[in-house]
Amino acid sequence: MTFFICLFIVLMQFLWRYIDDLVGKGLDVAVIAELFFYAALTMVPLALPLAILLASLMAFGNLGEHLELTAMKSAGVSLIKVMSPLIIFLAFVSVGAFFFQNDVLPKAQVKMWSLLFSMRQKSPELDIPEGAFYDQIEGYNLYVKQKDRETGMLYGMMIYDVSNGYGYANIIVSDSGKLSMTTDKKHLVLQLFSGESFEDLKDNSTARSRRNTGMLYRRESFKTKEILIPFDATFNRMGDETMSNQYIGKNFTELNHTIDSLMVRTDSIGDGLADKLLDEPLCGVAQRKITYKNDERIATPIPPVAISRAIDVDSIINSMSVNDKRNVIESAKNKAVRLKQEMQFKGYALEDNLATMRRHEIELQKKFTLSFACLIFFFIGAPLGAIIRKGGLGVPIVISVFLFIVYYIIDNTGYKLARDGHWAVWEGIWLSSEVLLPLGIFFTYKAVNDSAVFNPDAYVNFFKRITGQQQVRHLQLKDIVMDDMVPSVAITKLESLKNNCESFLSRYSKQQSYLAYWTQGYDMAALKQLSQELETTVDYMSNSTKILVINKLMDYPVLRFLLTYNPVGNKKVGVVVACLLPIGLLGYMIGVVHQKNLKRDIRTIIKVSDELLAMIKEEK
Repeated sequence: MTFFICLFIVLMQFLWRYIDDLVGKGLDVAVIAELFFYAALTMVPLALPLAILLASLMAFGNLGEHLELTAMKSAGVSLIKVMSPLIIFLAFVSVGAFFFQNDVLPKAQVKMWSLLFSMRQKSPELDIPEGAFYDQIEGYNLYVKQKDRETGMLYGMMIYDVSNGYGYANIIVSDSGKLSMTTDKKHLVLQLFSGESFEDLKDNSTARSRRNTGMLYRRESFKTKEILIPFDATFNRMGDETMSNQYIGKNFTELNHTIDSLMVRTDSIGDGLADKLLDEPLCGVAQRKITYKNDERIATPIPPVAISRAIDVDSIINSMSVNDKRNVIESAKNKAVRLKQEMQFKGYALEDNLATMRRHEIELQKKFTLSFACLIFFFIGAPLGAIIRKGGLGVPIVISVFLFIVYYIIDNTGYKLARDGHWAVWEGIWLSSEVLLPLGIFFTYKAVNDSAVFNPDAYVNFFKRITGQQQVRHLQLKDIVMDDMVPSVAITKLESLKNNCESFLSRYSKQQSYLAYWTQGYDMAALKQLSQELETTVDYMSNSTKILVINKLMDYPVLRFLLTYNPVGNKKVGVVVACLLPIGLLGYMIGVVHQKNLKRDIRTIIKVSDELLAMIKEEK
């Protein structure tokens, strides 16, 4: 279902793109249907990955929404095992996609482009408007003041016959007329009534001789006049031979063969250019001696000329007159420019061959990218559906369209970079797969480990831990308590927590100095022990049936383990870092602020513990 939906969407894109070539041509419905059939086949590489993404999102979103994935996992069935039948199925789809790209798509593209070019060359259907010039008949401009659609009569006609050029126009004015087509649909018959025609009789060969004798023209009045106008209204279908020789109409073997041939031709052209440059004399001295033996060209390097003493070129130039200097410089410049232009002109053939070879290499790489894209989109869609747990056509369509737009933009960017030769072909064509593959691995890993990818609280807490901001504790009154809170035990835990917090504060009562911060810092082991004791106390007291106790427990802060509490952990390294004054001073200022926040949190723990002790003792 999703495949045909996606195919319909991309087919509509094709229709909007080429609608101007189809409308107004009077084409037969069978021809248009054939074009759309071949166009649908060529759109499969776009529709198939999107369909797999959407289908996998919907399927696993439905399983997650109805808690079926939860039931499977509780029974010991992992997500990978749930996906394994579909992975096998998608493997067969990927293999089939390769053979489709290799065997079916080239023939479909040849048929589609042949039909499309034939439709572009077909003459438009005659629909002469009222009150405007109509120029769709080659060599003629027609003006009709009024039309009678029932009888087909045209009134107030003006015809400009410019088939021999605008300088030799034949102008016809008629009160009325009628337009019809010959039986073979290759000519128009224009029957005119009550009009006049004006024709310039000037001839190209005698135009100059007649320039002094005046302009010659012919004027004709008529009651009835018929004009036969060439107009081929038949649909002439273009053959497939032209498109079959293009890169779009070749399979894997043919593309490889063409690439090898183009590579040999390119190397041959490059070698010819190199030989041409090496054959050019250097400062008037030949570099190589060319001989022929049995029609074989043999180039023998000429050893450099031995010079007994150094030649001062500047003194030779300076000894010349101004005109001689100018002539020498202009001659050297002209020779260099001529040689450069000659090499550039010959290099155009080399560039054309390289561009053609890149086109064939791109088409060759595309034989594999579709299969790989199918697998990547499945490993994005299935885990993502299991994570978001939303089925139907709502959220999955939004997510899949967004991901496919990203894929399409990246894929087109890579294609253009490869086509224009800015990147290697394999880099550009595989760019989208290289970008989306890590995304598929990430989503699969998160879904298998039940990670909260789209839980905003997890990201908020992560950034709070990085920036040192306070995290909020959330607790709720339990409906069923298996182990009730014993007040005496709670009092013991609270007093122990309070004493340990006071001990930690007394240990670090003063702000650490710059050197002490980098060499000692805070005791992270003691801090972790204090945090563990705090969480144990909160977990035990959360079994209380008193809502006031639960609300008060939420006033406890969450102790964080920031790197700034003890940034180095080694005295020798700390001394080295402390010596880096700009960096060390900035780190010290940030660390002091975080240490103050930590002391504030510990004081809050002591305060909340006192309030809880008073609350429990009062109830006791």
